[in-house]
Amino acid sequence: MTGFLRRRPVSSLLLILLIALLGWIWHERVALWAFPDIISAYTAKEYCSCRYVMNNDAEYCHGYVKQWLPASGFTDDPAGKRVTVSGMGRSNSAVWIGERQGCRLQP
Repeated sequence: MTGFLRRRPVSSLLLILLIALLGWIWHERVALWAFPDIISAYTAKEYCSCRYVMNNDAEYCHGYVKQWLPASGFTDDPAGKRVTVSGMGRSNSAVWIGERQGCRLQP
Protein backbone atom coordinates (compact mmCIF):
# COMPACT_ATOMS: atom_id res chain seq x y z
CA MET A 1 0.00 0.00 0.00
CA THR A 2 2.86 2.38 0.79
CA GLY A 3 4.20 1.92 -2.73
CA PHE A 4 0.85 2.94 -4.20
CA LEU A 5 0.82 6.10 -2.06
CA ARG A 6 4.28 7.09 -3.24
CA ARG A 7 3.67 6.31 -6.91
CA ARG A 8 0.24 7.97 -7.14
CA PRO A 9 -0.15 10.61 -4.41
CA VAL A 10 -2.97 12.51 -6.16
CA SER A 11 -4.99 9.36 -6.85
CA SER A 12 -4.44 8.22 -3.26
CA LEU A 13 -5.63 11.57 -1.89
CA LEU A 14 -8.73 11.50 -4.11
CA LEU A 15 -9.52 7.96 -3.01
CA ILE A 16 -9.20 8.92 0.67
CA LEU A 17 -11.41 11.98 0.12
CA LEU A 18 -14.01 9.85 -1.68
CA ILE A 19 -14.09 7.35 1.17
CA ALA A 20 -14.41 10.19 3.71
CA LEU A 21 -17.24 11.77 1.68
CA LEU A 22 -19.13 8.49 1.45
CA GLY A 23 -18.72 8.00 5.19
CA TRP A 24 -20.07 11.48 5.88
CA ILE A 25 -23.04 10.90 3.54
CA TRP A 26 -23.85 7.64 5.32
CA HIS A 27 -23.59 9.35 8.73
CA GLU A 28 -25.88 12.23 7.66
CA ARG A 29 -28.27 10.16 5.51
CA VAL A 30 -31.38 10.99 7.59
CA ALA A 31 -30.76 14.75 7.45
CA LEU A 32 -29.90 14.63 3.76
CA TRP A 33 -33.10 12.67 3.01
CA ALA A 34 -35.17 15.34 4.82
CA PHE A 35 -33.53 18.27 3.00
CA PRO A 36 -35.89 18.42 -0.02
CA ASP A 37 -38.91 18.72 2.32
CA ILE A 38 -37.27 21.51 4.26
CA ILE A 39 -36.94 23.74 1.19
CA SER A 40 -40.63 23.71 0.23
CA ALA A 41 -41.90 23.69 3.84
CA TYR A 42 -39.76 26.68 4.84
CA THR A 43 -40.81 28.65 1.78
CA ALA A 44 -44.53 27.92 2.26
CA LYS A 45 -44.52 28.71 5.99
CA GLU A 46 -42.43 31.88 5.74
CA TYR A 47 -44.37 33.21 2.75
CA CYS A 48 -47.68 32.53 4.51
CA SER A 49 -46.46 34.36 7.61
CA CYS A 50 -45.09 37.26 5.60
CA ARG A 51 -48.24 37.61 3.52
CA TYR A 52 -51.09 36.86 5.92
CA VAL A 53 -49.70 37.44 9.42
CA MET A 54 -47.58 40.51 8.66
CA ASN A 55 -49.92 41.67 5.82
CA ASN A 56 -47.12 42.46 3.36
CA ASP A 57 -47.73 42.55 -0.39
CA ALA A 58 -47.04 39.47 -2.52
CA GLU A 59 -44.02 40.92 -4.35
CA TYR A 60 -42.23 41.73 -1.10
CA CYS A 61 -42.93 38.27 0.33
CA HIS A 62 -41.63 36.53 -2.82
CA GLY A 63 -38.35 38.39 -2.36
CA TYR A 64 -38.33 37.60 1.36
CA VAL A 65 -38.51 33.82 0.85
CA LYS A 66 -36.31 33.63 -2.26
CA GLN A 67 -33.62 30.95 -1.89
CA TRP A 68 -30.64 29.68 -3.84
CA LEU A 69 -32.62 26.55 -4.71
CA PRO A 70 -35.69 27.81 -6.56
CA ALA A 71 -39.16 26.38 -6.08
CA SER A 72 -40.59 24.64 -9.13
CA GLY A 73 -44.22 25.40 -8.24
CA PHE A 74 -45.81 28.16 -6.20
CA THR A 75 -49.52 28.73 -5.54
CA ASP A 76 -50.91 31.53 -3.38
CA ASP A 77 -54.65 31.33 -2.68
CA PRO A 78 -55.56 34.71 -1.13
CA ALA A 79 -59.21 33.72 -0.63
CA GLY A 80 -58.29 30.64 1.42
CA LYS A 81 -55.06 32.20 2.76
CA ARG A 82 -53.23 29.05 1.70
CA VAL A 83 -49.78 28.75 0.12
CA THR A 84 -48.49 25.63 -1.65
CA VAL A 85 -44.87 25.34 -2.71
CA SER A 86 -43.18 22.55 -4.68
CA GLY A 87 -39.46 22.08 -4.95
CA MET A 88 -36.95 19.26 -5.32
CA GLY A 89 -39.75 16.77 -5.89
CA ARG A 90 -41.67 17.57 -2.71
CA SER A 91 -44.70 19.76 -2.05
CA ASN A 92 -45.82 21.48 1.17
CA SER A 93 -48.69 23.77 2.10
CA ALA A 94 -49.17 26.34 4.82
CA VAL A 95 -52.48 27.90 5.77
CA TRP A 96 -53.37 30.90 7.89
CA ILE A 97 -55.20 29.62 10.99
CA GLY A 98 -56.07 32.86 12.72
CA GLU A 99 -54.76 36.10 14.15
CA ARG A 100 -53.37 34.49 17.30
CA GLN A 101 -52.17 31.22 15.75
CA GLY A 102 -50.66 32.58 12.54
CA CYS A 103 -49.76 30.12 9.78
CA ARG A 104 -49.33 26.36 10.13
CA LEU A 105 -47.90 23.71 7.84
CA GLN A 106 -50.47 21.23 6.65
CA PRO A 107 -49.71 17.51 6.88
